[in-house]
Amino acid sequence: MVKRLLLASPRGYCAGVERAVETVERALALYGRPVYVRKQIVHNSHVVDDLRGRGAVFVDALADVPEGATVVFSAHGIAPAVRREAQDRTLTTIDATCPLVTKVHAQARRYAEAGYAIVLIGHEGHEEVEGTLGEAPEAIVLVQSMEDAERVSLPQGKPLAYVTQTTLSVDETNVIVAVLRRRFPHIEGPAREDICYATSNRQWAAKELVREVDLLLVVGSPNSSNSQRLVDVARADGTPAHLVDDVREIDESWLEGCETVGLTSGASAPERLVAEVCAWFAARGAEVREQAPVREDVNFKLPVELRRAERAAA
Repeated sequence: MVKRLLLASPRGYCAGVERAVETVERALALYGRPVYVRKQIVHNSHVVDDLRGRGAVFVDALADVPEGATVVFSAHGIAPAVRREAQDRTLTTIDATCPLVTKVHAQARRYAEAGYAIVLIGHEGHEEVEGTLGEAPEAIVLVQSMEDAERVSLPQGKPLAYVTQTTLSVDETNVIVAVLRRRFPHIEGPAREDICYATSNRQWAAKELVREVDLLLVVGSPNSSNSQRLVDVARADGTPAHLVDDVREIDESWLEGCETVGLTSGASAPERLVAEVCAWFAARGAEVREQAPVREDVNFKLPVELRRAERAAA
C-alpha cells in the first residue's frame, strides 16, 4: 500500500510553454476563431485539446492554412523554408518559438556562416531538430547517441562545432560531447549549454526524488521529449518509472510493494493534471508531500508580432 506521494519541485510548465500557450489564447481573443497553429503548440495532448475546443486549428503543413489567415508557429521552432512559405502565401504569422530554441538556431547559423561543420545532438524527427537542421542543412550532421558520436565522420580541414536540442538528457548529452571532444579535440561548443534551464532543473529534481521513492510517475504526453527524459533519469538510477498522460493511465499493478511514490511532470504538462494524480493517491490514503519548493523566475515576453497587433487594436 502506498503511504506517501512525494512531489518534485520544480515540475510542469516552463516559461517557453507558458509563452506559447498564452500566445494562442491571446491570438484567439484578438482575431477570433479560427487561429491556425502549425504542429502542436507544445507537446501535450490536453493543452492541444483545450485550445482546439477554444477555436485553434492545428495543421501539419502550411498548405492546410487558407491564404491570408493567421498562423502561430509552435514553441519548437521552424526552418527558414517554412517562414518563406508563409510569406509567399501572405499568411499573418505569430512566432511562438521558445527563445531558448531561437538561440540554438542563431548559433547554428553563425557557425555555418563562418564555415564550420556542425554536429547537432538531438533526436531525429523531433520538430525542434527539424527546425535547427533547416538553418544550414548542408553544414549540419545529426548525432543521436554515443554510438553515433563514435562513428560520425566530419570533414578534414574545417573548423568544427556542436549544438544540441534543448530537451535532452543532461547526462547522456555530456557523454556524447565527451566522445566528440575525444575524437575531435578542437571542436567548439556553445558558451552556455543548449539544454534549457527547465529541462535541467526538472532532471535534477527527479534525481533528488528517486533517492527516496520506490517508483516515479511522470505526467506528460508520449511525444514530449523532456517528459521522456525524466523517465530515463529514474530508470538510469534503477528506479522503476512510467510516463502517464493523465491519472487515467495509472496502472495499479505498478504500485504493488511500493510505500513511497514520486511524482513529477514534463515542462508542457498543466499543473491541474498533477493535482488530479495527487487527489487520486490521497483518496487511497496516501500522504501527499512536496520537495522543498524551487522557484523559477524566468519569463519571456510574448511574440513581438502579437504585441504590435494588440497595440494596434487597442
